[in-house]
Amino acid sequence: MFEMNKVLLVGNLAQDPEIRSLTSGTALTEFNLAVNRRYKDRNGEWQKDTVFIRVETWGRLAEICGDWLKKGRRVFVEGRLKLDSWEAKDGTKRSQIKVTAETVQFIDAKGAENDGGASPMKKSDALQEAPQNAPEEVLEEPHGTDDDLPF
Repeated sequence: MFEMNKVLLVGNLAQDPEIRSLTSGTALTEFNLAVNRRYKDRNGEWQKDTVFIRVETWGRLAEICGDWLKKGRRVFVEGRLKLDSWEAKDGTKRSQIKVTAETVQFIDAKGAENDGGASPMKKSDALQEAPQNAPEEVLEEPHGTDDDLPF
């Protein structure tokens, strides 16, 4: 039977990324991505709906995202869904679905000086041996402006 866990998102960072290093030395960066949807309601009026999605990156990709991403930056994220579960201090069980990013593309010029939104790193520079159970880490350069997006 065929199964797939693939997520493609385009949105803006809701705040600066949170960067930390695990005891193993592996970098972890997390951020909330605001993804907007515009639609017409029953009365024909345009409505806007925003969903905030937690995204995590690992290793070299986490370091790059921590260095280059800032609140408001527009990015394309490709990854997979992951369910985190834990017990809170008050004893209640908690869970959260998040996206583990495998690719992050910077698709605007915010925070970039003269590079048109592309990071100074090439895809090959961002590759590194992934820790066990961590996602493959790839950073791709953008392929144009928002006007080039097919939707």
